[in-house]
Amino acid sequence: MNTPHIPVLLNEVLDGFSKIQEGYFVDCTLGYAGHSSAMLEKYKHIKHIGIDRDDEALAFSKERLASFATRSKLYKGTFATTLPTLKESPLVGILADFGVSSLQLDKKERGFSFSSKTLDMRMDTTAELSAYEVVNNYKQEQLEYILNHYGEVRSYRKVAGAIIEARSQKPIESAKELADIICQVIPKGGKIHPATLSFQGIRIEVNNELGEIEGLLNALEEKAQEGELTGAIVSLITFHSLEDRLVKNRYKKWATACICDVHAMRCSCAKNHQLGKMLVRKPITASKEELKINARSRSAKLRTFIFKG
Repeated sequence: MNTPHIPVLLNEVLDGFSKIQEGYFVDCTLGYAGHSSAMLEKYKHIKHIGIDRDDEALAFSKERLASFATRSKLYKGTFATTLPTLKESPLVGILADFGVSSLQLDKKERGFSFSSKTLDMRMDTTAELSAYEVVNNYKQEQLEYILNHYGEVRSYRKVAGAIIEARSQKPIESAKELADIICQVIPKGGKIHPATLSFQGIRIEVNNELGEIEGLLNALEEKAQEGELTGAIVSLITFHSLEDRLVKNRYKKWATACICDVHAMRCSCAKNHQLGKMLVRKPITASKEELKINARSRSAKLRTFIFKG
């Protein structure tokens, strides 16, 4: 069957799980099963759990993984809420690819594209909050916060002001309209579309993306502390600095043995709080060969952590 999405850093992900034990591998962002199908094919001793909130992705992946049906289970939901409820054991590998899939980006009716005639951006099309509500109903202060903190837009005040001004005339109905408004404030130049960061900020708000990552990290930490992830490998792929910072800082915390205050005269915590270690210190990025065939991999960063065995 035709696959609509090229999984990023696929070879690097597979290599990162080279020591995966027998048990359940959890793909927290199943998408169109690119990573999952490759993992199931390469590591025949593992079972598989796929999680996604997108009905279309789940339907596609169910068909794509049909040949692995005896080893695979699919669940609908967000990974932050679904992972803590899993009863399957042991969990020996966890993967999350926090990027928006190519199909979501390319399907204009999903409202992620700059040329979309809709203004949606929901990964779960049954969710209540969409980009339309954010763009047309949020106060200027709220828009400024989203654009500044989630989109890291330098001209966030001007962009928010332009949105407020435009919607005072009539509701902003489409992503194309929104992109055109932003282009009036941020001039075109370079390879990146002027609306890229603004769209990123709004998409993060709509899907609570940073909150979901925090929830996933919290769930993994709790399971590790309860001894449920002994020897498990965790690989997380991020696409912008906000996501990467959350993952990097949490890995650093998990790899730290002493949790005493930095100003303490001596250690009093017994230095036994280390949960595991990072596989590599610096994130793995796409090769030149991958960049040639998949431009969307250019901002991907892979970090892998191994919990103590």
